[in-house]
Amino acid sequence: MLYLFGFDKVGVVVADLFFVDPDPIPGQESPERGVRLEVRLLEQGAVEGSIYAALPILIDRPIWRADLLESVDGPPGSFDRTHHHPHFVGWEPGTRAFVEELSQDPFGWVGKALENLEALVLAAELPLSAIGEDDPRLVGAAVPEIVDSMKKIMDRIHVGELGLAPADGNLTSVRSSWL
Repeated sequence: MLYLFGFDKVGVVVADLFFVDPDPIPGQESPERGVRLEVRLLEQGAVEGSIYAALPILIDRPIWRADLLESVDGPPGSFDRTHHHPHFVGWEPGTRAFVEELSQDPFGWVGKALENLEALVLAAELPLSAIGEDDPRLVGAAVPEIVDSMKKIMDRIHVGELGLAPADGNLTSVRSSWL
């Protein structure tokens, strides 16, 4: 499942995730699942055709990522693998950044982070001109709706509807998600 919240030059995308790291951190060898949120640059393409034609939308490079993950073999709500990636190099995320407050109140912590979009952009070493002038205000105003979408996806993961392992049972290296 994928949610997209589009603003001027920024999009916030939220999806379920099932993940098996091929090179895990010691102690995190088991599969994990949860909600991934990314702040991305967003671009609206030119109209191709009549005024009624659908517009192309490019969900472009990531600025910031939050992974509200739990080990599959642990209890729902543990958030024992929850982390964020404050920096990307192109499309590649930096090292997982574990923050105690993020694991204790993941939805609240992510909401507060989104309310300070400028700080996320600067931490990603992008100029503030990369985002629209109104994007910080617009994203901030949408935080309750964005967080609600994250909670809905997590609820569906906990009842076994989303964040599922691949049907073929191959758990060597897996990323099953839109993101």
